[in-house]
Amino acid sequence: MMNNTLKAILLTSMLPFAANAAQELTPWYVGGGLGVNNYEPNCDQKTMKQCGEDDPYAWDVFGGYLFNDYFGVELGYRDLGRAEWVDYANKMNDVGARGMTLGLVGFWPIADRWSLSAEAGAMNYLLSNNKQWGSEYYSDSGVAPYFGAGIGYNFTDNLKLQAKYRRYENLDEDKWNTLNMESNYWGLELSYRFGRAASTPAPVAAPVVAAPKDSDNDGITDDKDQCANTPSNHKVDASGCTLYREVTEKHELGSIRFANDSAVVNSASYGQIEKLANYMNKNPRATVLIGGHASNVGNPDYNMKLSERRANAVAELLVSKYGISQDRVSAKGYGITQPLIEGKSAEANKANRRIEAHVTGVRKEAILK
Repeated sequence: MMNNTLKAILLTSMLPFAANAAQELTPWYVGGGLGVNNYEPNCDQKTMKQCGEDDPYAWDVFGGYLFNDYFGVELGYRDLGRAEWVDYANKMNDVGARGMTLGLVGFWPIADRWSLSAEAGAMNYLLSNNKQWGSEYYSDSGVAPYFGAGIGYNFTDNLKLQAKYRRYENLDEDKWNTLNMESNYWGLELSYRFGRAASTPAPVAAPVVAAPKDSDNDGITDDKDQCANTPSNHKVDASGCTLYREVTEKHELGSIRFANDSAVVNSASYGQIEKLANYMNKNPRATVLIGGHASNVGNPDYNMKLSERRANAVAELLVSKYGISQDRVSAKGYGITQPLIEGKSAEANKANRRIEAHVTGVRKEAILK
């Protein structure tokens, strides 16, 4: 009775397909699938003595209706393939299940043209056993629940390919109580949805309006440009004038050397200090760090203090003799921690007793595109 009812519903549901396959995408689709099936338990039923060859190939055909883009109902017919074994009477058994199905399906888009699916329903199955190569035949029918999942790809709006997994429960032979099986199916399904997607109307061309002239190609039209002939690779403001930024630069202006164990600036070094002062006066936003260094002779703590006195001596000259503002000059002693030449040779000691001036200057630079 259940088998006949499902067939009637399937045939009735197919009637509107041709009428609805019109100029727009319809909710109706049909398809078919092919895969492999595995019955469980595999060769451990109470009637099974020895495993035989399996014919696991399964197939199905189906038709469906979508309530929306995410949910629908599906009717179909499925053949789950066959399995063989020898029973304790040494007779060959060849069993398979097939029948009508009715289920619900859901879809979840995950990327462009890709989607996941889930389904659940029931199969009105016929379980048949062609015993002893067809010389004996037993069969039983029933309703088995199933559920499944899949991933699909739409080649077009109409054509979709899906990889499917389904699990069938309670494929039982109750008439002689010889079989209680489940089943796992893996396969591919190709489906076709009727109709076609509505085409997007072509945009109406806007009337052509002559563009305002931009003679220097700076992105600002001549009627708003207040700085003519701006270089085309300069970024400009709303008035067409070059935008500038302040760039910080660091300069090392050479070393000032000292006698051994002395923090007195040699008058021969005044020329270098004056050159530094002149740069500072020409660049009023520049600052300088005076770094003092000592040779690796004697106590390191003493050398650290000696290097600080040397740095402070040069910094004091910049402020008192050359008029550089105190807040633009800083001094720091490094002792023997940053030698120019390693060791305690006469050459190393002479090179390492020094003052270094690190100037940070600020200049304007055009911002480029």
